[in-house]
Amino acid sequence: MNKSSIKFIKEPINQFIKLETSSSIILFGTTIAALVLANSPLSQDFLGFWKEYITFSLPGFELSKPIYKWINDGLMAIFFFLIGLEIKREVLTGELSHIKKASLPLFAAVGGMIIPAALFTILNKGNAGGEGWGIPMAADIAFSLGILTLLGKRVPPGIKVFLMAFAIIDDLGAVLVIAFFYSTNLIWTNIFVGLGIIVILGLLTRFNYYSKYLFFIAGMIVWILFLKSGIHATIAGVLMALTIPLQRKTNTLSFYRKSKEHLDAFIEECDEKEETAVLSKKQLHIIDDLQELTETTSSPLQNLEHHLHGWVSYLIMPLFALANAGVIFSFSGDSNVALSVNLAISMIIGNFIGIFTFSWLSIKLNIAELPQNVGFKQLAGVSFLGGLGFTMSLFINSLAYSDTVLIDSAKMGILIGSTIAGILGYVTIRLTAKKEE
Repeated sequence: MNKSSIKFIKEPINQFIKLETSSSIILFGTTIAALVLANSPLSQDFLGFWKEYITFSLPGFELSKPIYKWINDGLMAIFFFLIGLEIKREVLTGELSHIKKASLPLFAAVGGMIIPAALFTILNKGNAGGEGWGIPMAADIAFSLGILTLLGKRVPPGIKVFLMAFAIIDDLGAVLVIAFFYSTNLIWTNIFVGLGIIVILGLLTRFNYYSKYLFFIAGMIVWILFLKSGIHATIAGVLMALTIPLQRKTNTLSFYRKSKEHLDAFIEECDEKEETAVLSKKQLHIIDDLQELTETTSSPLQNLEHHLHGWVSYLIMPLFALANAGVIFSFSGDSNVALSVNLAISMIIGNFIGIFTFSWLSIKLNIAELPQNVGFKQLAGVSFLGGLGFTMSLFINSLAYSDTVLIDSAKMGILIGSTIAGILGYVTIRLTAKKEE
């Protein structure tokens, strides 16, 4: 493989890691802010703010929800849309496009879902909150990559790529769990109409037709239909992502030739006139043509993924953390301490056993192979990081429970479990990985 090909593969991965790392710092900061405010004299105002209602109404139609619900049902649909885009890209062209490459993160993700859920069910038997079995299954890629970045050159690139692929499969598992186990009182008419729209959009994509305006309007309709159907509205985001085309209209060589022609014409126009603050009409047309050419050189899927990543990482996820991470530190008589402890244990021990054991088995059975320069000791560290759930765990928590005591107790368990899992993962990898000179 030549250097340009390697750069083409590594560049998006490096950009993704940098973005996830910086967003993890912001996410950590907003989480701390939510916890501090929830346990300060401003607690009542802070927690009450997220319960204030916002209403959108049109003749014959009204949507009224508290602010935290607009975030969880609305903004998080964009988060799940981005997850859907990443899943489609990875399956078609990325780490999950080849069986051998996909096997290790696939087995790791399956183990990281089955064992934590089973362990929690066993530990929590006879205690309230059993419906929260989906909470310890989730992994948080932003925090995990942030921790790996703290380790610098000690971390082989293979670990980061494996963790990214694992997290994407884990997210897909979480989406399926939400769709099939945390959706209630289904209204099938809305579901079938929504699915029908998605099928039509998929057919349009299949026949090489795509309009961002049409797909946006259709996406809003599907979101409302799912919102009113009993299936969680965020599932609409994932399904809509699968209809976005990955094909490019303009190839790289054609882009180079056409852009050069446009730039040459732009320069010629500059030579004919003195430099002024105002561009000529011809220059404006050239700029428009260049913009259109640029948009068609990358696929609609990559365009959306590129433009949404910043909004999701720096706005939606921090807002979600502010609205959902605030919990009052008080193990009073009203708290369900057993639920907190069981969730924390399931996140830490359950994920470690599940991810490491399933990965080890897949390698020993010659189904998968370890990434380059990665040993089982480093894999153990990554297995601990898989227990760092946070964002997705908090989200499933909001779906699993309606009782405030259970919600707050689960939040406590998620925060404790994620913190310990992150520390254990950091220490394990730091002690076992050699620093590159």
